[in-house]
Amino acid sequence: MVIAIKENVYEKEAQLIKRLQSFGKALVAFSGGVDSTYLMTIAQETLGQDCRAVFARGAMISSQEEEEALALVEHYRFPVDVIDLDILALKEFRENPPERCYFCKKKLFETFLSFSQKLGYSTVIDGTNASDAQDYRPGRLALQELGILSPLLEVGLTKAEIRLLSQRRNLPTWNKPSMACLASRVPFGDSITAELLQRIAHAEAILHQKGYVECRVRAHGDIARIEIPRDDFSRFIQECPEITAHLLKVGFRFVTLDLMGLRSGSLNPDQQEA
Repeated sequence: MVIAIKENVYEKEAQLIKRLQSFGKALVAFSGGVDSTYLMTIAQETLGQDCRAVFARGAMISSQEEEEALALVEHYRFPVDVIDLDILALKEFRENPPERCYFCKKKLFETFLSFSQKLGYSTVIDGTNASDAQDYRPGRLALQELGILSPLLEVGLTKAEIRLLSQRRNLPTWNKPSMACLASRVPFGDSITAELLQRIAHAEAILHQKGYVECRVRAHGDIARIEIPRDDFSRFIQECPEITAHLLKVGFRFVTLDLMGLRSGSLNPDQQEA
C-alpha cells in the first residue's frame, strides 16, 4: 500500500496531542480498527493512567474481530473494560431502517457514557476521522447529540493519514482493511436476527481463511452477494466451487460474485441505484 501524504500530517498529530491533553481524563471507544487503535495509542501516550479503552461485545461484531481487538489490548497493555451489549434487544436495530446506525450508536454510546460516569471520566472519545464525513453516517448524529468527542475529526486527520502515522509507529493495524458492523451487510428493511448475523460472520470467515483479507458478504435473503477487490476475481473464479460449497453449508441457497467489486457502503441509500 502506497500512501501519498501532505507534510502537515505531523502538525495535525501535534494538534491531536494538545486536544487530548485538554481532556484531562478520557474513555476511548475501542474497536481494534485502524482509527481507534491509533487514537488509543496516542491517548495512552498523552494521558497515561487517565485514559482507558472500552470495548463493546455483541452480535454486531464477529468473533474474529473481537479476538483481534482483545489481542491488541493484551499486546499493548491498554487498560480496557469489555461491556456486553444486547443490541438485538433494540427494536430499531432488528427492524433495520435506513437510520439503523443512528439508533445503534445511540444505544452503544449511552452505555459508554453511563459506564464512564461510574469511573469518573467526564469525556468519551471515538475514532471518527475526517474521511468519515464524506460517507453516509447517520450514527454521527447520535454522537453529536450525546456529546461524544471525535478528536481525529476535529484536527482533520483522514484515514490515509492515520494509516501513515500508524505505520510510522509500527502499529499492526496500519494496513488493516476497514471494518464495519455485521448489520451493514443486510439491506435496509430486511429484519436482522442473531442467526443471520452469525451466518454472515461465518461466510466472511470462510473467505478470510481462503486469503481474501478484504471482503464483504451481503445477505439478500438466501442469496450471498460477495464483494472482493477486482484484482482477486481470477483467483476467486478458480476457487469458487469450494467457496460456494462452504457458503451453502452455512445457510445460503445461492452464491454470487458482485462484478462491481468491493466498495464501502454499497447498501447505503445514496448508492442503491449504483
